[in-house]
Amino acid sequence: MKMNSLRTPLPYDLELLKANGQFDLVNEMIDQRLKKDIPDGLKERLLLEKEVLKEYPKSFIYTKEQAFSLIQSHIKDFTEEEFDTLFKENAFEFIFIQGIMMFKDDIYDNLIKVHSNYRNRSDCKEKEDVILDSTIQKLMDEKEMKVKIHVKVSLKVKDQKEGNRIRVWLPIPVEYAQVEDFKILSMSEKGRVNDESVNHRSVYFECEYKKDMEFYVEYEFVNHMIYEELDPSKVYDDGYSLYLDQREPHYVFTTYLKQLCNQIVKEETNPLLKAKRIYDYITSHVTYSFVPAYMTLPSIPEFAATSLKGDCGIQASLFITLCRIAHIPARWQAGLYAHPNMIGNHDWAQFYVAPYGWLYADCSFGGSAYRNHKDIKREFYFGHLDPYRIPSAREVLQPLVPDKKYMRKDPYDHQTGEAEYIDCPISPEDIDTKQEIIEIKEI
Repeated sequence: MKMNSLRTPLPYDLELLKANGQFDLVNEMIDQRLKKDIPDGLKERLLLEKEVLKEYPKSFIYTKEQAFSLIQSHIKDFTEEEFDTLFKENAFEFIFIQGIMMFKDDIYDNLIKVHSNYRNRSDCKEKEDVILDSTIQKLMDEKEMKVKIHVKVSLKVKDQKEGNRIRVWLPIPVEYAQVEDFKILSMSEKGRVNDESVNHRSVYFECEYKKDMEFYVEYEFVNHMIYEELDPSKVYDDGYSLYLDQREPHYVFTTYLKQLCNQIVKEETNPLLKAKRIYDYITSHVTYSFVPAYMTLPSIPEFAATSLKGDCGIQASLFITLCRIAHIPARWQAGLYAHPNMIGNHDWAQFYVAPYGWLYADCSFGGSAYRNHKDIKREFYFGHLDPYRIPSAREVLQPLVPDKKYMRKDPYDHQTGEAEYIDCPISPEDIDTKQEIIEIKEI
């Protein structure tokens, strides 16, 4: 299914019904329309919309009353006036389902993650990340750091069809950039390992499914990070011309984004300083926020640039698009953030400036540092990165190898794993994935 068809607008009547949450009716009307002689591009868009519509009811589960009660159960003195003020300030994700306003399932978690004043009033006390702060300082002092990361990733399915042939993709690091000495230590069944040229790299399994079967791969590698002070006076144009183009559906140079880029960059001509202005704008103006499924957003960078909020991937997409508009090569990098005390999905960006080559930009970590008044940490995440990353995707919206027949659980990233039976899809709700830290240590 072609994700770039998101750029094709829905017919006006379907858009109005969708906005009111009449999803069943929209599906019925799409089925009728698909029987007609319509343009191929519109057909692709309507088929994709049927998949998009499945996403909304999964995560928008609370009425206003339920959302308020949930927050109040954790923040005892939370008031309806505060709820309404936050709503008007665009702090909550919501849609309409059958004409009823429904709020996202992570409304409370998002509130305390983004707003420290509510976090301090809640029953959740966030601990300061001393390990990360000390690691950054050590990397800045010593200019180089190598960290060995040893993890196990696994996948099981609840939708058990014994005897059916199953296909499974488990992400592994792409061997480039900061990744060195990658080794697979063990795996279930007999998997096929993608070579390092694959953008969404996997171990691929295909076999007859047996009851309670678990697929896993255990691997290790060295994350090698270099810290170098960036000097704008040393920057020059070496003619590098890759990663500058538009790429539908999201890296698109719309009039609004071009205007925003011009407003941010102004008269600056130095590529490093232009990228820094873009980074500074995003980290100071775009607030971190959990968001709906990416496939429900027709333009991820414009969502960030108009809502002025977004998660790590949305902020990375905006940075990449604005850099490309400013004639700075930029690309995606994503996978896992593997810290000694936690592991989870994360996205960030890279940009190219000679003589330094490919540099890093983590706008979400930089924005968090900005909000917590940690200027050194904010500056660090422009051009540099901590060594706690497992990059399993070096571009967004790339095919698996071999390609998946049915719709992917996450067509944008490759972070947790994918599965399907040879003759039918497996619902994302029926796929359990797990990432385990075996050991993370500096070497």
